[in-house]
Amino acid sequence: MNRPDFDDIFMELAVNLAKRSHCIKKHVGAVLTKDTRIISIGYNGPPAGTHNCDVEFKENGCARDSKGSCSLALHAEQNAILYAVKNNTAVEGSTLFVTLSPCLACARIIFSMGISRVIYLFSYAEYKGIGSDEGVDFLRKFGVRVDKYEKTLEVNDQLV
Repeated sequence: MNRPDFDDIFMELAVNLAKRSHCIKKHVGAVLTKDTRIISIGYNGPPAGTHNCDVEFKENGCARDSKGSCSLALHAEQNAILYAVKNNTAVEGSTLFVTLSPCLACARIIFSMGISRVIYLFSYAEYKGIGSDEGVDFLRKFGVRVDKYEKTLEVNDQLV
Protein backbone atom coordinates (compact mmCIF):
# COMPACT_ATOMS: atom_id res chain seq x y z
CA MET A 1 0.00 0.00 0.00
CA ASN A 2 1.32 3.45 -0.93
CA ARG A 3 1.37 5.98 1.85
CA PRO A 4 0.12 9.35 0.61
CA ASP A 5 2.31 12.42 0.84
CA PHE A 6 1.27 15.00 3.41
CA ASP A 7 0.77 17.52 0.58
CA ASP A 8 -1.84 15.17 -0.90
CA ILE A 9 -3.56 14.66 2.44
CA PHE A 10 -3.70 18.39 3.17
CA MET A 11 -4.98 19.32 -0.30
CA GLU A 12 -7.63 16.59 -0.17
CA LEU A 13 -8.74 18.00 3.18
CA ALA A 14 -8.93 21.51 1.69
CA VAL A 15 -11.10 20.18 -1.15
CA ASN A 16 -13.41 18.49 1.35
CA LEU A 17 -13.55 21.58 3.57
CA ALA A 18 -14.67 23.63 0.57
CA LYS A 19 -17.85 21.54 0.58
CA ARG A 20 -18.74 23.10 3.96
CA SER A 21 -19.00 26.58 2.42
CA HIS A 22 -22.39 28.29 2.45
CA CYS A 23 -21.42 30.54 -0.47
CA ILE A 24 -23.59 30.03 -3.54
CA LYS A 25 -20.95 31.44 -5.92
CA LYS A 26 -17.73 29.55 -5.09
CA HIS A 27 -16.66 26.98 -2.49
CA VAL A 28 -13.07 27.33 -1.22
CA GLY A 29 -11.24 25.40 1.49
CA ALA A 30 -7.94 26.03 3.29
CA VAL A 31 -5.64 24.07 5.58
CA LEU A 32 -2.86 25.77 7.53
CA THR A 33 -0.01 23.45 8.48
CA LYS A 34 3.32 23.48 10.22
CA ASP A 35 5.67 20.61 9.47
CA THR A 36 3.33 17.61 9.26
CA ARG A 37 0.65 18.99 11.60
CA ILE A 38 -2.58 20.82 10.89
CA ILE A 39 -2.75 24.04 12.90
CA SER A 40 -5.99 25.44 11.48
CA ILE A 41 -8.65 24.97 8.82
CA GLY A 42 -11.11 27.28 7.09
CA TYR A 43 -13.58 27.67 4.29
CA ASN A 44 -15.18 30.72 2.75
CA GLY A 45 -18.38 32.16 4.12
CA PRO A 46 -19.84 34.82 6.35
CA PRO A 47 -18.58 35.26 9.92
CA ALA A 48 -20.07 32.87 12.46
CA GLY A 49 -23.27 34.24 13.92
CA THR A 50 -24.29 36.23 10.84
CA HIS A 51 -26.06 34.82 7.75
CA ASN A 52 -25.57 31.66 5.72
CA CYS A 53 -25.84 32.82 2.14
CA ASP A 54 -27.28 29.56 0.81
CA VAL A 55 -30.09 29.83 3.38
CA GLU A 56 -30.68 33.58 3.65
CA PHE A 57 -30.01 34.64 0.05
CA LYS A 58 -30.77 31.51 -2.01
CA GLU A 59 -31.44 33.24 -5.31
CA ASN A 60 -28.52 35.61 -5.87
CA GLY A 61 -26.26 35.20 -2.87
CA CYS A 62 -25.39 37.99 -0.48
CA ALA A 63 -25.05 41.64 -1.42
CA ARG A 64 -22.04 42.69 -3.50
CA ASP A 65 -19.62 45.46 -2.65
CA SER A 66 -18.50 48.20 -5.07
CA LYS A 67 -15.99 45.79 -6.69
CA GLY A 68 -18.54 43.01 -7.16
CA SER A 69 -17.23 40.88 -4.32
CA CYS A 70 -19.30 39.33 -1.57
CA SER A 71 -19.98 41.88 1.14
CA LEU A 72 -20.29 39.32 3.94
CA ALA A 73 -17.87 36.48 3.34
CA LEU A 74 -14.45 35.88 4.75
CA HIS A 75 -12.16 33.99 2.42
CA ALA A 76 -11.04 30.49 3.38
CA GLU A 77 -7.48 31.70 4.00
CA GLN A 78 -8.73 34.46 6.27
CA ASN A 79 -10.87 32.05 8.28
CA ALA A 80 -7.98 29.61 8.75
CA ILE A 81 -5.55 32.37 9.80
CA LEU A 82 -8.04 34.14 12.07
CA TYR A 83 -9.02 30.93 13.85
CA ALA A 84 -5.37 30.05 14.49
CA VAL A 85 -4.57 33.51 15.84
CA LYS A 86 -7.78 33.62 17.91
CA ASN A 87 -6.56 30.42 19.59
CA ASN A 88 -3.03 31.73 20.15
CA THR A 89 -1.48 29.47 17.53
CA ALA A 90 1.61 30.88 15.83
CA VAL A 91 1.32 30.84 12.04
CA GLU A 92 4.76 32.19 11.19
CA GLY A 93 6.69 29.71 9.05
CA SER A 94 3.59 27.70 8.22
CA THR A 95 2.28 26.38 4.89
CA LEU A 96 -1.18 27.17 3.56
CA PHE A 97 -3.01 24.72 1.30
CA VAL A 98 -5.94 26.35 -0.49
CA THR A 99 -8.25 25.26 -3.29
CA LEU A 100 -8.19 28.68 -5.00
CA SER A 101 -5.06 30.81 -5.25
CA PRO A 102 -5.16 33.82 -2.90
CA CYS A 103 -6.60 37.12 -4.01
CA LEU A 104 -4.42 40.20 -3.48
CA ALA A 105 -6.06 41.09 -0.15
CA CYS A 106 -5.50 37.58 1.22
CA ALA A 107 -1.94 37.60 -0.12
CA ARG A 108 -1.18 40.72 1.92
CA ILE A 109 -2.51 39.00 5.05
CA ILE A 110 -0.56 35.80 4.30
CA PHE A 111 2.65 37.78 3.87
CA SER A 112 2.04 39.92 6.95
CA MET A 113 1.44 36.85 9.12
CA GLY A 114 4.75 35.30 8.08
CA ILE A 115 3.32 32.27 6.27
CA SER A 116 6.23 30.92 4.27
CA ARG A 117 4.56 28.77 1.61
CA VAL A 118 1.25 28.59 -0.25
CA ILE A 119 0.08 25.63 -2.32
CA TYR A 120 -3.05 26.20 -4.39
CA LEU A 121 -5.20 23.96 -6.59
CA PHE A 122 -7.02 26.35 -8.95
CA SER A 123 -6.22 29.84 -10.28
CA TYR A 124 -8.12 32.83 -8.88
CA ALA A 125 -7.33 34.72 -12.11
CA GLU A 126 -8.95 32.02 -14.25
CA TYR A 127 -11.99 31.95 -11.95
CA LYS A 128 -12.37 35.76 -12.04
CA GLY A 129 -11.40 36.13 -15.70
CA ILE A 130 -8.54 38.51 -15.00
CA GLY A 131 -5.08 38.65 -16.55
CA SER A 132 -2.91 37.35 -13.75
CA ASP A 133 -2.96 35.91 -10.27
CA GLU A 134 -2.16 39.17 -8.48
CA GLY A 135 -2.02 37.49 -5.07
CA VAL A 136 0.46 34.89 -6.30
CA ASP A 137 2.55 37.58 -7.99
CA PHE A 138 2.57 39.65 -4.79
CA LEU A 139 3.62 36.71 -2.60
CA ARG A 140 6.42 35.65 -4.94
CA LYS A 141 7.67 39.23 -5.23
CA PHE A 142 8.12 39.36 -1.46
CA GLY A 143 9.72 35.94 -1.02
CA VAL A 144 6.84 33.62 -0.18
CA ARG A 145 7.12 30.29 -1.95
CA VAL A 146 3.98 29.64 -4.00
CA ASP A 147 3.30 26.40 -5.86
CA LYS A 148 0.40 25.19 -7.93
CA TYR A 149 -0.70 21.72 -6.85
CA GLU A 150 -0.25 19.66 -10.02
CA LYS A 151 -1.49 16.20 -9.08
CA THR A 152 -4.95 14.84 -9.80
CA LEU A 153 -6.83 14.12 -6.61
CA GLU A 154 -9.47 11.50 -6.03
CA VAL A 155 -11.94 12.80 -3.47
CA ASN A 156 -15.12 10.87 -2.72
CA ASP A 157 -14.63 8.79 -5.88
CA GLN A 158 -14.33 11.94 -8.05
CA LEU A 159 -11.23 13.22 -9.79
CA VAL A 160 -10.32 16.82 -8.99
